[in-house]
Amino acid sequence: MGKITTILEAAQQRAKELQLSYEGVLYPEEAYTIMQSAPGAKLVDVRCRAELDWVGRIPNAVEIEWATYPGMKPNPHFLAQLEQQVEKEVLVLFICRSGARSSLAAILATQAGYADCYNVLEGFEGDKNTDQHRNAMNGWRIAKLPWIQS
Repeated sequence: MGKITTILEAAQQRAKELQLSYEGVLYPEEAYTIMQSAPGAKLVDVRCRAELDWVGRIPNAVEIEWATYPGMKPNPHFLAQLEQQVEKEVLVLFICRSGARSSLAAILATQAGYADCYNVLEGFEGDKNTDQHRNAMNGWRIAKLPWIQS
């Protein structure tokens, strides 16, 4: 349990430094370690269906759209869908393409009574490089963590 505790403490410290309202922020490799080691932890992928279908999926992730394609309209049922699929007592890790939508989801979930919400920094595709391309610098895929092409 020591490794999980160390990772979560570092993630909580990052959240404090960034003045975030949720529990912590994890790098993709840390999130994967937590998913492998913490029974009951849930990874919630908030990317839209098009991203999941065209870019790739994370095995065993709970998929709940934060916004819908096209137009990226907010999903008015996000919180209800989250509450149906994820218990409020578990450790919840949110991921999206780059970490922005998942941060918003972590904020909303925390406000709704989820106590252990973490955002995955860099997201599935990572930050843009100097050519404005993702999947080149960092993120879940670049870290070679498990994913499948749809």
